[in-house]
Amino acid sequence: MEIISSLQNPKIKNLVKLQTKAKERRQQQLVVVEGARELSIAMSNGYQPQAVYVCPEFFAKSDYPNLLERIKPSLQTALTPEVFQKIAYREASDGILALLRPKSHELDALQLSDNPFLIVLEAVEKPGNLGAILRTADAAEADAVIVCDPHTDLYNPNVVRSSIGCLFSVPVAVATSQEALVWMKARNIKTYAAELQASNWYHLNDYTTPSAIVMGTEADGLSQFWLDHADARIKIPMRGLIDSLNVSVSTAVLAFEAMRQRGF
Repeated sequence: MEIISSLQNPKIKNLVKLQTKAKERRQQQLVVVEGARELSIAMSNGYQPQAVYVCPEFFAKSDYPNLLERIKPSLQTALTPEVFQKIAYREASDGILALLRPKSHELDALQLSDNPFLIVLEAVEKPGNLGAILRTADAAEADAVIVCDPHTDLYNPNVVRSSIGCLFSVPVAVATSQEALVWMKARNIKTYAAELQASNWYHLNDYTTPSAIVMGTEADGLSQFWLDHADARIKIPMRGLIDSLNVSVSTAVLAFEAMRQRGF
């Protein structure tokens, strides 16, 4: 196995580019994944490693010691602890980092259940929020997350990290808001737009039929497009001094009310 001990190695320089620049990820069609659990989830969901970088000293403490057996030796490269620490973007890393090919995320590729529940995000900006919402989608077993008009790269390393790998297991589609609305209406999916000024309390609605909650940004909320075209506007009661929750927290509140009504 090749061993890299210098930060000036071209492979290491390219890894840094891929970690920090969405343009490089798009051009090279590569995704950076750090962590054995995240990589294991990705591989179990059809993502194939193109290259794997391992620090044996750190990986010896991993909870997934057999992961390397699933990866061709020809794809594996060893890094010294000094090099790995410089390129790791997670705290307490378990010493493995991989490059994967991204998937396409088209609406028509989604496979829905007979009674789907969807999470729709408009103009999501913060990778950490997107990752947290993907974790919620996984926990609530939502059929899919539809990301409309995104302002962040779906494969930003912070999305991978904050989702703990759920980016690879939760079905995700990327589309414009118009495309998403047309697609859902064609499937008789009722849309509920979360809005601070709504008069309709979220828990008084029926989510037991095909439905989708539509979430906007923390700064601006939903665009007028969704407020005009959603089937209903809903809000979460706010009893304190602050008038809103973090969007990932709000999404979890709404998603689990839907799951409660559905008997899960």
